[in-house]
Amino acid sequence: MDLMDLLQGQLSGGMIDQLSQSLGGAEKEKTAKAASGITSVLMSALAKNAASPEGASSLASALERDHDGSILNDVVGMVTGNNRNAGTGGIDLNRMLNGAGILNHVLGNKQSGAIDMISKMSGLDSNKTGSLMTMLAPVIMGALGKAKRDNNLDSSGISDLLTGTVKKHSNDNPLMSLAMRFLDADGDGSILDDLAGMGMKMLGGLFGRKK
Repeated sequence: MDLMDLLQGQLSGGMIDQLSQSLGGAEKEKTAKAASGITSVLMSALAKNAASPEGASSLASALERDHDGSILNDVVGMVTGNNRNAGTGGIDLNRMLNGAGILNHVLGNKQSGAIDMISKMSGLDSNKTGSLMTMLAPVIMGALGKAKRDNNLDSSGISDLLTGTVKKHSNDNPLMSLAMRFLDADGDGSILDDLAGMGMKMLGGLFGRKK
């Protein structure tokens, strides 16, 4: 299973439309760019967190408890609040959909920097970028939870899946390698500006085609 392919399948044109509306009518192109950046950053951060046995075990426990993949049955309804009944077997929907809590755990003190970078890369207002990141975090965890369930993965299997996904897509998705550089940086402003500038050039190439 390829997590990025699964997520890109979820982030269809229709879902981008709905997310744009949920953000108060944000431009669809900017929303799509920001969603791609958010996905790359969070996937990279999860892989980094799961690189240690302790981190992988903690992530596996969180997936087992709160993220069974059922959010993918109706992503738009779940993240916009129109359908809060899609959880299954003992999953607490408030925990499943707690995007702010997920981001705090996954990104820690890198969260504001990640929002700033993705906002600069996509052109989406930073407040809307932060809201979009909060909406998409449970979707990304849900995709990982689905992979865990479907493939009966233990903590090391989850770590291998994340590492493999990031490694594979670092070759064909410049945003992924950009995200890894950001996560490995010390967080000062200059590196954010440099990476955001690089990201704008990369995004121009990725999204420059007319839809």
